Amino acid sequence: MSQTFLSFLYVWLTIFALSTVVESRSRARMYIDSQCKSTRYPDICVQTLFPYVNKRGLPSPQLQAQISLATCLSTARFTKTYMNIVAKKLNQTSSSGDYQAMEECLRQIDDGVKQITQSFKELQQMGKDGDEKFMWHESNVQTWVSAALTDATTCIDDVLGGVISESEKAMIRARILKVKQLASNSLALFTRFTTRYRASRGIKVPQMKS
Repeated sequence: MSQTFLSFLYVWLTIFALSTVVESRSRARMYIDSQCKSTRYPDICVQTLFPYVNKRGLPSPQLQAQISLATCLSTARFTKTYMNIVAKKLNQTSSSGDYQAMEECLRQIDDGVKQITQSFKELQQMGKDGDEKFMWHESNVQTWVSAALTDATTCIDDVLGGVISESEKAMIRARILKVKQLASNSLALFTRFTTRYRASRGIKVPQMKS
């Protein structure tokens, strides 16, 4: 009977532990959902942030912005690598016009990678060197992420050469679109973080003189 009781107790504790984990993950998902409502692409936002929920807790607003920017940077770098491969093939097999169109798009993506890299470094520094420099960092990040977003949008709008296969066109556009969406979400999460931080510290935004 003692063995039966111990078996029952083990099963009950296992079920309790599993239900606790499920409940905890459910609460975490609700939290991430609420954080992503301010973004233009909430589904992608949730996919980006949810894997970083762990036993240590939920990611802070600043960490959310960092995770989103890091994901955007990684995606932009992979996109750049893929486009370089296509560009090299174009340079060998197509007209100069087709290659130049791809080169222009590559320059924009390369610029976007640099802008996002700068933004990530700047975001990591925010709050570490005093509140008096907070808004200076904030302005830099907003400017650079916005520029990266513009670069991605412009690249998507460009018409790629006709010699590129439809599958390659679709792959390039999909990857650039992902960079654009992640940059947009990063900007929204960053704005959410800075707004809360300024409010908690009593940092006032300078009024523009008319």
